[in-house]
Amino acid sequence: MQRLSMQRLSMLIAIVALLGEAGDAAAQDYPWCSNFADGWGGTNCGFTTKEQCMATILGSGGFCAPNNMYKAPAATAVPSPRPSRERRSRSNS
Repeated sequence: MQRLSMQRLSMLIAIVALLGEAGDAAAQDYPWCSNFADGWGGTNCGFTTKEQCMATILGSGGFCAPNNMYKAPAATAVPSPRPSRERRSRSNS
């Protein structure tokens, strides 16, 4: 019986560790974080706009702040359109 409990405990620890790593990576994905003041505390950095964050904390007494771990995606160069090689016909006037 005790061996079974140790196996369950080991599995639970492994799952919590994996979830913790996934949470750390996801924390850098979006520019706004909500910080809750509902007795449990906690931070959620899963918001693309301040308005989304504010709607989430409404009623909890928390606040929103910019995510200082956020790294904006690198800007990709947009190729400029090639000039048209069409030849305009000239009138003989």
